[in-house]
Amino acid sequence: MKKKDEMKVLVLNSGSSSVKYQFIDLKDQTVLAKGLIDRVGMSDSVVTHERYDGDKVKISAEVLDHQTAIEYVLAVLLSKNHGVIKDKSEIDAVGHRVVHGGESFSESVLIDEKVMDDVRENIELAPLHNPHNLRGIQAVLKHLPGTPQVAVFDTAFHQKMPPYAFLYGIPYLLYRRYKIRRYGFHGTSHFYVSQRAAELLGKPIEKLKIITAHLGNGCSMAAVNGGVSVDTSMGFTPLEGLLMGTRSGDLDPQIILHIVGREGLSLAEANTLLNKHSGLLGISGLTSDMREIISEKKAGNKQAELAFEVFTYRIKKYIGSYAAAMGGVDAIVFTGGIGENSPDVRAESCKGLEFLGVSIDAEKNNSADKEKVISSDSSRVKVFALPTNEELVIALDTMRIVDAASHPSSAAGHGGDGKASGEVRNEKVDSAG
Repeated sequence: MKKKDEMKVLVLNSGSSSVKYQFIDLKDQTVLAKGLIDRVGMSDSVVTHERYDGDKVKISAEVLDHQTAIEYVLAVLLSKNHGVIKDKSEIDAVGHRVVHGGESFSESVLIDEKVMDDVRENIELAPLHNPHNLRGIQAVLKHLPGTPQVAVFDTAFHQKMPPYAFLYGIPYLLYRRYKIRRYGFHGTSHFYVSQRAAELLGKPIEKLKIITAHLGNGCSMAAVNGGVSVDTSMGFTPLEGLLMGTRSGDLDPQIILHIVGREGLSLAEANTLLNKHSGLLGISGLTSDMREIISEKKAGNKQAELAFEVFTYRIKKYIGSYAAAMGGVDAIVFTGGIGENSPDVRAESCKGLEFLGVSIDAEKNNSADKEKVISSDSSRVKVFALPTNEELVIALDTMRIVDAASHPSSAAGHGGDGKASGEVRNEKVDSAG
């Protein structure tokens, strides 16, 4: 096994119809290559790949399952024209984003049969994600046998929440029987940006109270006290909390019972209503894209303005509640596609929080720097807009876990299985350009 700071880690995010990947050299944290296999399970799939030097390739392919998707990932990494490695053995470890670890995992773990069984048991908690995460793991087992794999869970960072923060006001028996509790998501993002904020402040995170807001199509916030997530807005599922692109966020549970009764909806239809047709899209009646919402708002569209106001008002409420929960706040961090790129959302979400010691500098807020302090020099609470880097978190955790385990077979078994599919993928990738 190489020294940990010499490792190259393949990071995989296996979804229902896509596989995202980054290949990271941890010696200097360089992203050697990244890409996306889109429309997995369909005949008109697309492989998009970008190398560190700007070389890009886009390939039409037939990728009917995750096994084939991983073949394409390896093929393009090994490609003579577009690749960054000459042999599979240069992939020292694979880190997987796994959405739900339930109560089984409070940190990242080296994957073995027991871990896979536990992830499988948690499928009922994340039926749209965990099965595909498992397929990615199984595909790597086939194509990179012996290469250590690590599972990094979206939920793990929030597993130190106290019971009074994660329990719901339902019979305790239902928690024990069905594991109904707050889990929280976007954990790697909340972890990364809270750590990064502490670095920028030049203070140990153990002494800081930080509120993080991951705002994208899915949105969540976290109260990070001393480096520990003590509360978070998403709950049993990613539906709870903030208003999102197409998700309702917080609502009176009796509402859905009322709508189901009046509209005659099935459970599946009610689920679709809350997850696919609500949020910014539902209120505006136009779009789930915040950029379009803001554009329409400035053009005088009242529904778009209302959607924007509901969105930012909920963020402000959560900032206030988390400051109360932690007994203060030292920093607020905005991240995610909206959090990083929308000065309007950041300004409106912090408006009226002067009593907490929050003061936004308009010029700083409107600047285009990647990492920026957007609060005024006089602001007691520092406010940041920071790009998240979940892939780097996964890669670093993978390195740490593999190094600690000193996996004896990590360098063995990287060979392929003959000509067959793998080399065919290589030939197709190279023929693309």
